[in-house]
Amino acid sequence: MANWDLKGKRAVVTGGTRGIGATTADELRALGAEVLAVARKPVDAHAVVTADITRAEDRERIVQAVKDRWGALDILVNNAGMNIRKPWTELAPYEQATVVDTDLLGPANLLRQLHPLLAQGKAPAVVNVASVAAFVDVGSGAAYAMAKAGLVQLTRSLAVEWAGAGIRVNAVAPWYIRTPLTEPVLSQPDRLERILARTPMKRVGTPEEIAAAIAFLCMDKASFITGHCLVADGGLLSLGL
Repeated sequence: MANWDLKGKRAVVTGGTRGIGATTADELRALGAEVLAVARKPVDAHAVVTADITRAEDRERIVQAVKDRWGALDILVNNAGMNIRKPWTELAPYEQATVVDTDLLGPANLLRQLHPLLAQGKAPAVVNVASVAAFVDVGSGAAYAMAKAGLVQLTRSLAVEWAGAGIRVNAVAPWYIRTPLTEPVLSQPDRLERILARTPMKRVGTPEEIAAAIAFLCMDKASFITGHCLVADGGLLSLGL
């Protein structure tokens, strides 16, 4: 079995220029992988492919970029996501569609389109970035929770469906991680106090901690792990009274 690294691996990371995605891309590179980051806007030099995963033509641009660069794919990290924090009855239909398209249908369709290239990869691995909102209510809104729960179940279903092709499919479910996306929430003292009160470790997580979990699931060392959702939550889901 290979060492604790990703040398020789070819990886795509969506949402790869900010927060967890950017840190994951850096972690995979540090472990020896070649990384093609994807972002809706070319934020920095690492945004090799500018694409919106909710658009079929943009997903095809990602596929073509992989074909042109490598001809096959070993790792896909489905990290791109967003949220509109509103109660269900106040969420407009187009807002609901935006959340579900970005957090569930976009990743699902990208998986479909990249499947042939993953099937040609070396011990290929997929990691979908879900959320603890898939399991318990954390005040993130029903649309986000519904999409992330769907992403976890998609992970399980494809792990079974794609096992014959040698493709492992796993997920990571973080609790609050300090990123630009969560800063508007974490900067509110009352919200932060409530979050820490529900977290046994009494702190929020870091992007580096999630990137490490993702990197492990991408490694050949995790070769018998598929259909699993690794929860990185500081103990949130274990807390009772």
